[in-house]
Amino acid sequence: MTLSEFINRSDFSNQKEIRRVLLLSFFYMRQRDTGTFTIPLMCDWLTSLGFPKPNQARLKENLKKSKLFTKASKDLHRIHPSAVEALDSEFPELQKVSEETISHDSVIPEELLQKERGFILSLIKQINCSYENNIFDGCAVLMRRLLEILLILSYQEFGIDAAIKDASGNYKMLNPIIDNAVNNTSLGLSRNTKEHLDTFRKLGNFSAHKIYYNAKKKSIDQVMLDYRATIEELLYKSKLRT
Repeated sequence: MTLSEFINRSDFSNQKEIRRVLLLSFFYMRQRDTGTFTIPLMCDWLTSLGFPKPNQARLKENLKKSKLFTKASKDLHRIHPSAVEALDSEFPELQKVSEETISHDSVIPEELLQKERGFILSLIKQINCSYENNIFDGCAVLMRRLLEILLILSYQEFGIDAAIKDASGNYKMLNPIIDNAVNNTSLGLSRNTKEHLDTFRKLGNFSAHKIYYNAKKKSIDQVMLDYRATIEELLYKSKLRT
């Protein structure tokens, strides 16, 4: 069951705030096998769905009073076992194992991809999901991978991919691909995209290879707008968006 299906199935919009938090906590517990949640995360869930951001102090007090939740630690909450049992009875389909990646378009809106390309859509979902779950190193590496794939597909669409292949006919590493893309008049990238390509490459490389480096939310946030614009441009170049 997708989040959208669950929202409709649970009459989510007509529920009170504490019930909404309970439903989302249960959904993510079953979908991601995560049993504990913070109040800021609960607030992010609601705002990502277009609902007003709850007052955290009020929500904390309501959780404390509610019999639906228990404290797991100072900052972590979990659903009370009796509430889990009741929700399992109400939504038995959520106990089925699913490989679907649940995301909310936080980095790349899925709607940007207009043509059916399952592997691209999967990458977009994984990027969004990793960001939404604070897996920022994973997000950075996946962002780099999507960038590389869309550059190659763009070269293929223009019929100039020989420019980024080595003597054996294999595609070169991302660094020389970017060097070529910046100067390739046939590809015709915008100035903004040219200026930021290497920034995205470095972000992914640092997360993948630097031993003492960990990406933070700020690392992604600082480049998110330019990255989204670059991906959209490459989707047009590769004819995955028209």
